[in-house]
Amino acid sequence: MKARQILLLAATFCATTSVDAAGIGVRAGTTGVGVDFGWTLAPTLSARIGYSGLGYKTTIEESDISYDTKLTLSNLSAFLDWSPLGPFRITAGIVGNGNKADLTGTPTGGTFTINGVPYNAADVGTLSGSVEPGRSAAPYLGIGYGNVAGAGVNFYFDLGVIFQGAPTASLSASCGPALPPAQCTQIRNDLAAEQQQLQEQLDKYKVFPVLSLGVTVGF
Repeated sequence: MKARQILLLAATFCATTSVDAAGIGVRAGTTGVGVDFGWTLAPTLSARIGYSGLGYKTTIEESDISYDTKLTLSNLSAFLDWSPLGPFRITAGIVGNGNKADLTGTPTGGTFTINGVPYNAADVGTLSGSVEPGRSAAPYLGIGYGNVAGAGVNFYFDLGVIFQGAPTASLSASCGPALPPAQCTQIRNDLAAEQQQLQEQLDKYKVFPVLSLGVTVGF
């Protein structure tokens, strides 16, 4: 299920549901800066759709390689909030997960070390990679305080996890123009082994933590 399908389903659900109260919230947290629209379904049940995102760049130094990293956070959400105890609630739903990290590596000392094997930078050419979530549509479960559809101006808080599945790693390299085909094949084999090692590390991170705080205005 793609993110726009989630939005379409949420909009259809909203259009066919009786709304007693509604509100708009603005929040910031581990999924970026976002906005929510919420409406009541019953005295203790409400729904909301939202979007959050953020993009920033950083540099990661690893052994003899410097990685220029671009991290993009992009999350479209459709949640149900159940509030059995006043403002305290349990939240479940689905997230269209478009988070992604792109990396471009350059050597810090004139050589790349790939799978423990040193290569001249001119032989490797360009080293690049990416990390993407295992699921583009991921379940969400959490707890929280406050309601986006509540009357007046209020704060709201969310703590939960996105069950994103194990992120998928991809590494690639372009061989230098003067490099013999056999050595180019060896570089790619070593890069595949390096990718497998990275994938084994990423397999441990099957959930994405969510922590956010926002302010809402009801109407």
